[in-house]
Amino acid sequence: MTNKHERDGRNKVTIADVARESNVSPATVSLVLRDKPGVGTDTRKRVWETARIMGYVPPASRNRMEVSAEMRHIGLVIKFNPDDVRPNANLFYSQVLAGIEQVCRSQQSHLLYASMQVDKFNRPIDIPRLITDDTVDGLLLVGMQLNVQLQAHLKQIGTPTVLVDAYAPGNGFDAVVTDNERGAFEATDYLIERGHVHIGMVGTEPDSYPSILERRRGYIEAVQQHRLQTYFADSRLFAEAAVASTMALIESKPAITALVVANDEVAIGVMKAIKESGRRVPGDISVIGFDNIVLAQHVTPALTTMRIDKSGMGRMAAQLLFNRIEYPNAAVIKAIVRPQLIVRDSVTTHS
Repeated sequence: MTNKHERDGRNKVTIADVARESNVSPATVSLVLRDKPGVGTDTRKRVWETARIMGYVPPASRNRMEVSAEMRHIGLVIKFNPDDVRPNANLFYSQVLAGIEQVCRSQQSHLLYASMQVDKFNRPIDIPRLITDDTVDGLLLVGMQLNVQLQAHLKQIGTPTVLVDAYAPGNGFDAVVTDNERGAFEATDYLIERGHVHIGMVGTEPDSYPSILERRRGYIEAVQQHRLQTYFADSRLFAEAAVASTMALIESKPAITALVVANDEVAIGVMKAIKESGRRVPGDISVIGFDNIVLAQHVTPALTTMRIDKSGMGRMAAQLLFNRIEYPNAAVIKAIVRPQLIVRDSVTTHS
C-alpha cells in the first residue's frame, strides 16, 4: 500500500482515507480508532493495520477543526405516537430539530433520522435500527421516557447519547431539559399578581410525562404558596380531550377566571372552545400557555405564554453530544433551560 502523503513528508491522512483503503465506512473507522465497541475483530485489525501503514496521526495531535470535519454520523431519534401525523411536524420539536441541524452543519456531520413509537406515557414500544447501528458516532433522543431495558441497551452498546426533553431512570446521560416547574410557577404567579384567585390547570394528569408533571407541580406550588384552591381539568395533551375537560371544569366551577394550560397547542384549542361557549377571552377567562410556538402570536387574542428557547435546546444538545464523543469519560451534564414570560393579550387584570 503506497502513501503519497508519506512520500511528500506531509501527514494529511484522514479517517475517510483509512476508510477507503479498509473498505469500510468512515464511521466504522472512527469507532475503531476511538476503541469503541460494535466492530468485529477482523475488521478492527484491518482498520488498525491500514491506519498504521498509511501513517494516520491520532486526533489528539492534530488540528481540532480538522478532526471535527472528518464526517461524523449522528443519529437523531424522535418519539411519535399513533396520533402524530408526522413526528417532525410537531410545533415544539420542529424548532428543536432546527437547532440540532444547525450545529451538525457547522460540524460537517451527517444527521440521520429515525422515529420511535411510544405508548401514551411516551415510553418506547419499538426500538429503531438506528439505535443499534454501529456506524453511528452519537445519538440524540428527543421527547421520550426511556425504560430500564432501553437504558441498559444504550449503556451496553456504549454509543455517546444525549437526551433532549427526554428522561431516563437515574439520570445517567447528558441531557437538555426545561425548568418546567419554575416556568409553571411563574405563569401561575403572574395570574395571581393580576388579581386572579380562582385559577385552573389544563392538560396534565397525576401520571403525566415528566415535563408535564413538572408543570403541574409548579402550578400547585404557586397556588398553595398563596393559600388558594387548585382546580384541574385533567387530560392528556390532546386538544379534543383537554377542551372537553376544560369546559366541564368551568361549567362546574364558575368562579374560575383564569387557566394555566400545559402547552400552547392545547391553550389555543381551549381559547377557541371558551369563545364558542359565549364567554370572552380574556374578559371572562384569562388563558396562559407554555412553549411559545409560532402560532401563539397569531391567534386572537394573541396568547400570553412561557417561552422556551427551543432551537437553543437543540443547539445545546448537539454541542453536548460532540463534547461527549470527544471526551467520553467527562462528567455527566444536565443543561436546564429557563422559560421566559411573554405577555400578550390573553390575560387581563381581574378586579
